[in-house]
Amino acid sequence: MRRLLLASLVATCLASAAQAQGRQDFAMVNRTGYQIDEVYIGPSSSPNWGRDILGQNVLANGRTFNVTFSGGSSECLWDIKVVYADRDQSELRQVNLCRVSTITMFWDRQRNGTRFVAE
Repeated sequence: MRRLLLASLVATCLASAAQAQGRQDFAMVNRTGYQIDEVYIGPSSSPNWGRDILGQNVLANGRTFNVTFSGGSSECLWDIKVVYADRDQSELRQVNLCRVSTITMFWDRQRNGTRFVAE
């Protein structure tokens, strides 16, 4: 009985650790009508964007890119910057990625800018 209880406790702890590592993971959906060439994500507490997470890839209109974190940070507030093929840029600040699973981007023609919807 003790072995079963201990095995159950260890399995629960491992599952919790795995969830904590990727709690900022989310899907980024491009519904702007335009190709996105670069995506930068950085902690809101930092002035640096870091590297382009798309690398050599692009995020075509209608496509989804799954953003995964390696688990090195427990921070929840992040900033996101996208760069379009024409070099136009849009930013979303102070996103609580611990509570978001999907961010969909739309082009807002009236405001001439990107509208981000977090779910």
